[in-house]
This record gives sequence, structure tokens and C-alpha cells, in this order.
Amino acid sequence: MKVTKIFLALFLSISILFFSCKPKDSTIQQNITEKFAGSQLSGVSATVTDGVATLTGEVKDPAAQTQAETLAKDVKGVKSVVNNVTVAPPPAPVQINTDSTLTQGVTDATKDFPTVTATVNNGEITLTGSIKRSDLPTLMQSLNSLQPKKINNQLTIK
Repeated sequence: MKVTKIFLALFLSISILFFSCKPKDSTIQQNITEKFAGSQLSGVSATVTDGVATLTGEVKDPAAQTQAETLAKDVKGVKSVVNNVTVAPPPAPVQINTDSTLTQGVTDATKDFPTVTATVNNGEITLTGSIKRSDLPTLMQSLNSLQPKKINNQLTIK
């Protein structure tokens, strides 16, 4: 009977030590976050429940998405990874208006500034003449809204 109690106590002690040695979920989560910090994965976050790491966030390409999962799996205590990381869509192409559309818009934008001359060539607007410093932001906003390829500002500011 004593031997049985001793074995039972020894078994319980070993079991408690064995199961208490695994990392806590909060420690696992912190370790994953540290691996992601300062890299292209800084926008990815992890939550850990019972050793299962769930990744969320957005990355720029599929390679980064795979890298996030691989790094999380390498952390001690992670049993599995649920990868909910999304890949950001590519930026929309820049719309550049035609010269005829730009010319009409430039004429409208510069009509209130008689000392400013503007020409349009291959999607680029070239500004010459002079303008008051206080009027420049208004003019530039109007011209930028026309979506030219480039604005060459050669204005003299008064």
C-alpha cells in the first residue's frame, strides 16, 4: 500500500512538472511578436490560445504571408498556426489625362491668375510667370486634381 502511494505521488509530481514546463500562451504570443517586429511583418499580429497561433494583418506579397507562418511555427510551444494574413492588392494604376483634357483644365485653373502662363506637352504642365505665395497652394491643388504626369513649376514667387 505504501509503495502504491509513493508511486502515485511520484507520478503526480512528474506529471505536474512535465505539464508546467510548456510555455504560456502569452509568452508564445510575445515571442512571435518579437520575431515579426522590425521586418516586413511588423503589420502582422498574433494571438495564441492553447498553443494555436492565429495570425492576422496585411502584407505586401504572398512570400511575406508564407514567411509569417513559417516564423510562427518555429516558436517554441506553437502547436499549429492559423494564417489569416491577407495580401494587399496592388496599387491602382495612375490615371494620366490626355493633353486636350489637361489643356482645358489648365485654362480653367489659371484664369484667376493672369500673371501665370501654363503649357501642356505629353501630359506635363509647365508653369511660367509670377504668382503670390498665398495663391500658389490654390493653383497647385487645382492643377494636381487634373492628374497630369508632372508639373514643372518655373514660377517666380512674389
